[in-house]
Amino acid sequence: MTYGKRLAALAILDSAIVLTAVYISYFILVPKLSIFENPMLLATSITLLISHHVFASMYKLYNKAWQYASIGELLAIAKAVTFTIMVTGIMQKLFFGNIYVRALAITWMLHVLFIGGSRFSWRMFRDNVMNKQEDIKRTLIIGAGAGGTMVARQLLHNVDVDLKPVAFIDDDPKKFKLDILGLPVVGSSNKIVEAVEKFQVEHIIIAIPSLKKIELNRIFEECAKTKAKTQIIPRIEDIMTGKVSVNQFRDVQVEDLLGREPVVLDIGSISEKVSDKTILVTGAGGSIGSEICRQVCKFYPSKIVLVGHGENSIYQIDMELHNKYQGQIEIVPVIGDIQDRNRIFEIMEEHRPFVVYHAAAHKHVPLMEYNPREAVKNNIFGTKNVAEAADTFGVNTFVMISSDKAVNPPNVMGATKRFAEMIIQSLATTSKTKFVAVRFGNVLGSRGSVIPLFKKQIQAGGPVTVTHPEMTRYFMTIPEASRLVIQAGSLARGGEVFVLDMGEPVKIVDLAKNLIKLSGYKIEEIGIHFTGLRPGEKMYEELLNENEVHPEQVFEKIHIGKAKVIHVEVLRGLIDSLLDMSEKEMHDTLIAVANNEFENTLALV
Repeated sequence: MTYGKRLAALAILDSAIVLTAVYISYFILVPKLSIFENPMLLATSITLLISHHVFASMYKLYNKAWQYASIGELLAIAKAVTFTIMVTGIMQKLFFGNIYVRALAITWMLHVLFIGGSRFSWRMFRDNVMNKQEDIKRTLIIGAGAGGTMVARQLLHNVDVDLKPVAFIDDDPKKFKLDILGLPVVGSSNKIVEAVEKFQVEHIIIAIPSLKKIELNRIFEECAKTKAKTQIIPRIEDIMTGKVSVNQFRDVQVEDLLGREPVVLDIGSISEKVSDKTILVTGAGGSIGSEICRQVCKFYPSKIVLVGHGENSIYQIDMELHNKYQGQIEIVPVIGDIQDRNRIFEIMEEHRPFVVYHAAAHKHVPLMEYNPREAVKNNIFGTKNVAEAADTFGVNTFVMISSDKAVNPPNVMGATKRFAEMIIQSLATTSKTKFVAVRFGNVLGSRGSVIPLFKKQIQAGGPVTVTHPEMTRYFMTIPEASRLVIQAGSLARGGEVFVLDMGEPVKIVDLAKNLIKLSGYKIEEIGIHFTGLRPGEKMYEELLNENEVHPEQVFEKIHIGKAKVIHVEVLRGLIDSLLDMSEKEMHDTLIAVANNEFENTLALV
């Protein structure tokens, strides 16, 4: 129905209601009174009619979407009717010398009843007739606060959604046994399984925007005991910014369960380091490097240089940043290999960055065991090239992305990362550039990480392969790791090895079980197969060894390690001899150096 037709229909309906209300009220009081034979009654009817349309327009009674009518709309009706009656009473006093209070009181009540009834009957029809779909899913809402009631209201009023809320769960005892929007609050989160059975629930929505990760884990464990599909409302910032609506629910992700509470960054110190400066990121097309680019751009550097070896990945991050920051930040995509010393020096000389984030590296542990020479060329010589170019051209701060695998490494990848740390620690003793390294563990969803592999295995029907039932790893989300890297860079004084607080380590088998449940399967359906440790893998990762422990935090979730600095002459001798070694000698030398076994190392050189 067009707006004009809708307006005309409501005006005609209201006119009939007004005349009916006034006639009934006077008929109750004076049954034989005729509206056309009594001037006062005729004037009252005309005044009521005109006044109603005036006040109905003022309170927008003809513009409201009555299928979503609630208390606000009822108040608007009450105000419009009250003012209509008041104007009519004034007219009666002025022209007829008396106000017929009883008649106007009955008219007011009938007026509100008929106008309100006509509007709310449409909502009831929509909710109870139009919303009855055969494939509707009975839905339990976790959280009876602002988020939960918003979700329930949306579902109750939206005919296009096949979810019907039937009850709330909330841990606040004050809400137990209350009805909210006609739905009962049936108990706390330990009643989820019972509520699913009682109300025949097929769908669960977790609707608590402020929920902490540990509480989400606990609630999800309860939901996983049922057969109902579990989803979560979008992030509150996405709702507020209009990216999504409140009823665009998403599946619970493993990042929701394993991620930690967000760190509040020191915006001032980061802005001082990044805003209006030239920033260079190596490995800018990788999962960590590209996220560092995204986070850095939020502080509006004057220029960001995206350095990477793979043209496709650099193209993708370049296009993404151009679409978002075109005309605000100069974005320069550069194809270059960090192993190419001349090319790296050219790039550094041309752009003269203020801060360099060095994220380019080979990071796959088993692959580097089979290809130690490539690990050395990229992780050691590549880092040396970028770091020495930064020193030569006066970069203010150089931040190298390291790894927890650099601690007591039994593998080539970790050993080359520790070796790279030693290079920048050595440079920090003589350079004006502030050289620092940042260590953290596994990053959820990064390329080559275990989660994408598990997801593919689940999609293929299983089994999920886990190396060992006791294997544990530290995990962090890509955005959190990148933000803390940028924060650590702002704290740099030179020579530090910053260590990010990774929280508690997670068993890989528990991660696999969670992913299977999140994908809607039972663990028995997919299965878990243990394959044994691969070459170079450790059962448990560390972020600092016992000689490096420095428990105080220099910033929330950021520690400074006390990693030992190798003698400069020993380091230079090792670097010069590395590529002349056999792969076996190279492997043994790297691991000896990384574990500070210098006597053994010197014997090998």
